[in-house]
Amino acid sequence: MLRRLLQPLWVLLAIIFLIEAWLWDHLEPVVARVVAAIPLAECKQWLAERVDALSPAMTLIVFIVPIILLFPLKLVGIWLLAHEYWMSAAFTIVIAKFLGLGVTAFVFDVTREKLLEMAWFEKLYEFVMMLRAKAAALVNPIKQRIRDIISGNGEGWASRTLRLIQRFRKSVHEAR
Repeated sequence: MLRRLLQPLWVLLAIIFLIEAWLWDHLEPVVARVVAAIPLAECKQWLAERVDALSPAMTLIVFIVPIILLFPLKLVGIWLLAHEYWMSAAFTIVIAKFLGLGVTAFVFDVTREKLLEMAWFEKLYEFVMMLRAKAAALVNPIKQRIRDIISGNGEGWASRTLRLIQRFRKSVHEAR
């Protein structure tokens, strides 16, 4: 029974995890375009050359620094929330999230090879990739059901209701 009660929580956590992973995957190309537009390609090359000269432990510091530098921006968002500046807080937190994910994806792209030389980091990376696959496996049937409902192909009450609405709309438009 406890498992049944916790199922929605696990699905929610899986969805959140997949959203983070989706943002990571989709912000990396955006950051790459920004790097291409601004002369940051030289910066990336320069950073890659410096990372090659570093030990894996020092590379971890290079990976963590952007996260630490963006933390005060998230604190500003929390301060804005505490003082009821809802829109400013939401904007600040969303910008901090996108900026943090984008910069972290950019830096991880440069530092990945060195970081994976550390056995514990490689195990952590494999664990996160396994979690990502499990989250996708947990959420994919739900996504498919939602697609079926939206397309009207499902057999449940939601699909039948959607088909009824679609027939009603069609009859209204034909009556004109």
